Amino acid sequence: MSSALLTVGALILLALGYYFYGRFIERRIVEPDPDAQTPAFALRDGIDYEPARPIMLFGHHFTNIAGAGPIVGPVIAVAYFGWAATLGWIILGTIFIGGVHDYLSLMMSARNQGKSISDIAGRLVGRRASVVMGMFLWLALILIIAMFGILAAKTLITAPSVVIPNAGLLVAAMVIGLAIYKWRQPLWVVTIVGAVLLGLLLWAGYVWPLELPTSMGDPFVVWFGILMLYCLLASVLPIWFLEQPRDYLSSMLMVVGIGLGFIAIFAANAPLEAPAHVAVVAKHGPIWPMLFILVACGAVSGFHALVAGGTTVKQLGNEKQGLPIAYGSMVFEAAQAVSVVFLVGAGLYWAGSHLGPDGKSLVLLDLMEDPKGGGAAVAFIRGFANLTHMGLPFITFQAGVLVAAIVLNATLLDTLDTCTRLGRFVLSETFGDRIKPLQNRWLASIITVIPAAYLGLSGTGKFLWPVFGAANQLIAALALLVVAIYLVGVGKPSLYAIVPGIFILITTVAALMYQAYGLFFGDSPNYLLVGICVVLIGLAIYVSGEAVPRLQRVVAQEQTMPE
Repeated sequence: MSSALLTVGALILLALGYYFYGRFIERRIVEPDPDAQTPAFALRDGIDYEPARPIMLFGHHFTNIAGAGPIVGPVIAVAYFGWAATLGWIILGTIFIGGVHDYLSLMMSARNQGKSISDIAGRLVGRRASVVMGMFLWLALILIIAMFGILAAKTLITAPSVVIPNAGLLVAAMVIGLAIYKWRQPLWVVTIVGAVLLGLLLWAGYVWPLELPTSMGDPFVVWFGILMLYCLLASVLPIWFLEQPRDYLSSMLMVVGIGLGFIAIFAANAPLEAPAHVAVVAKHGPIWPMLFILVACGAVSGFHALVAGGTTVKQLGNEKQGLPIAYGSMVFEAAQAVSVVFLVGAGLYWAGSHLGPDGKSLVLLDLMEDPKGGGAAVAFIRGFANLTHMGLPFITFQAGVLVAAIVLNATLLDTLDTCTRLGRFVLSETFGDRIKPLQNRWLASIITVIPAAYLGLSGTGKFLWPVFGAANQLIAALALLVVAIYLVGVGKPSLYAIVPGIFILITTVAALMYQAYGLFFGDSPNYLLVGICVVLIGLAIYVSGEAVPRLQRVVAQEQTMPE
């Protein structure tokens, strides 16, 4: 079957979803006020609250919600369930759940002083629910930092050509931040300079790949430690100085990388090697609920609510920007996930013995199953490089490896430091009024990084993705329940949040129960992750138990109010 034709069909459906359903949600529920003062202006402090130009805010939001999610999840799903169900969930999940979740989470926070979802839950549901949800969100953020830190460290080892571009990107970002906010340079000038710097960094990485000397010890431990230190430092700096311009530059890389991927899909028009359907029950479990939590980012992701109500809302200059930034970023992320489906489905072989120009395997299952294969991240990189070289022969295989690796790793860094900053927000907002030291951004960041570092170095990495996916989807379910309570309270229709929220809640609790059982009774029991699964289930049940009666009371009050 033609990968190019299927890609076009998927992109058309996503575009139609944004144009019709996204705008319907905007008109029917949000009704943005272009004259309203957003928290970015009302609470401007130059550290966390700082209005951003729309294109820069889109870059910040997109690179932070994307990360490795729309890459790793679809690769795993295609390998074990096939491309058909994976593609269907990406499209339907994005249009009817993910986009709505992201947009409504952002606008609810924008109309509540830029507060996080846990703080708003406290106002709407109660203090106890806020504390429990805050702990739940903080635990989920630790999982994300650990998981993405592992992926980033492995990418730096597998593709040493990305070391110089990633390090140089941070320096370039700080220069760009100063140029915009201190030296008052026009954005178009800064954009051109940034693009030139990115090109030079990519060239330098290609010419001078850097590998750690063996005298420094285990490369994974060294790189992971450096990444955790980076998370700590980046999370406490003013957002305009590093994160915002770095995300803007990263978004340029991502747009180029995603665009090149689509061009390769159309140019090669290679047949799909991966089958449409592989199994109903696969290595990671049954297709329901496991597919729906393996593909989180790219369809629906609770982490997006944390970004929307954490960093993005504090930079939103106008309510009218909410739809293209939140719903639009979700659709763009889904388009990236679509490209990944076909880059690995058509760019890698399904079976047999196929080697790339570097003599390493180009078989999807080999890369996923072989302990030395590298897993989903490396499968994406090699699929991207192979299909790019097939469709565009003037691009070498190694150049394709570099582009794919830098796109993957740059977004991982974006997500890592943003998660640390969000963890700081959650701790400060949830407990800072009673534990004053937690209002210190250094202390709150350190408390977030330490357990993530321990988890990342504990050797549980291969089990973390499904647990992370389930925790991620639980955040989405609880966020949608809080949004529904808020919508009823302000007299807006809540059905568009309640129905997907209940579906995601049931799905993710079932996935956590399945994983807890497998991790406890499996051949290699992992009691740490079993404990995390049990805690997440308990927190979700508690918050839901608090939220549902509150929703029923609010609905009853609305129905009994006189006309």
